[in-house]
Amino acid sequence: VQLQASGGGLVQPGGSLTLSCTASGRTFSDYAVGWFRRSPGKGREFVASVARFGRNTYYADSVEGRFAVSRDNAASTLYLEMSALKPEDTAVYYCAAGSAGPAADPNKYDFWGQGTQVTVSS
Repeated sequence: VQLQASGGGLVQPGGSLTLSCTASGRTFSDYAVGWFRRSPGKGREFVASVARFGRNTYYADSVEGRFAVSRDNAASTLYLEMSALKPEDTAVYYCAAGSAGPAADPNKYDFWGQGTQVTVSS
């Protein structure tokens, strides 16, 4: 499956942003999907994931209560609604898809999008 992330940009602290990830090539609902991020000086970090049909979602402690992950299988699209953004949320955000389930381990994902930059700064 091919993944295309979009929606990144520059936002002020406390602001909101919604990322999208559009899939093509295979049946989207066959895969659990998730978001990861990478910032300078840090490795790849789990952000959020959602099971195949959207019933179960999982979040990193650092974003719990501020971010919401969802999916629209009919549109083959994954979303990440981010609010109350902080400077430490600045990173390149990647979407990923895998058949192993909505894991926090990036090794469980088979397909990755190209990333979209989110910068939180005043």
